[in-house]
Amino acid sequence: MKGQDPIAPALSLSAFLRALRERQSPAEFGLAAGPRRRTPGLRREEVAQLCGLSATWYTWIEQGRDVSVSASTLARLARGLRLSRAERGYLFELAGKRDPERPGKRDDPPEGVLACVDAIDGPAYILDRTWSARRWNAKASRLFAGWLDADGEKNLLRYIFLRPEARTLILDWTSRAHRVVAEFRAAVTGYADDPDIRRLVDELRIGSSDFEHCWETQGVLAREGGERAFDHPTMGLLRYQQVSLSLAGWPDYRLTMLLSAPTIRNR
Repeated sequence: MKGQDPIAPALSLSAFLRALRERQSPAEFGLAAGPRRRTPGLRREEVAQLCGLSATWYTWIEQGRDVSVSASTLARLARGLRLSRAERGYLFELAGKRDPERPGKRDDPPEGVLACVDAIDGPAYILDRTWSARRWNAKASRLFAGWLDADGEKNLLRYIFLRPEARTLILDWTSRAHRVVAEFRAAVTGYADDPDIRRLVDELRIGSSDFEHCWETQGVLAREGGERAFDHPTMGLLRYQQVSLSLAGWPDYRLTMLLSAPTIRNR
């Protein structure tokens, strides 16, 4: 007979909520500790009141009953219990829900985090949720002529579909363009109502028939690394291994690195 998995209960939503409740200090929420408290932390009915939920509903959630917990309920729990960014993210992960309150501009990475690209020995850049470059290093500027070397617009999708330089720089442009759009669609699933995302997609659908075709295929792909090849006008054929990572604490920002020494063929 197999024993019960000891890890599963510890990773459950109910176990996490109970642990959160029990480690809260009543005084921090303006509640009297009182001599008659028999359990540490907050009572279930107090959590329910702080979060704007019924005591019965909260109790069912914490007990792990077979109930459907909505994203709005999770948001109430996060606000009511004053969860940190990491705790809130973990709460939504456990429940298998997408957080409706995405980080805004106030949550941009600090300068010290963005500056990490300068420590990378290879072209590197950081994209925000609209896939606009927020920081890049000198090697990326030299590689991406017409994108990271010019003033003004730094959006990767606009560069790929609206700038002629991209079609000659990126080898197998058609295949890469299809994949980029499918990756972008997957990445912005949670931003259906974001006006910046909608404006960008509408603009590209009007301005590029290639983007329109790629978008209409409804392709969805996870972002992945692998070999990337470029035909640079002065440096020749360049090959890199691409690695793309989300910034810890800022999941809408991704660091992309083109690593290892490229193979250069002189013209």
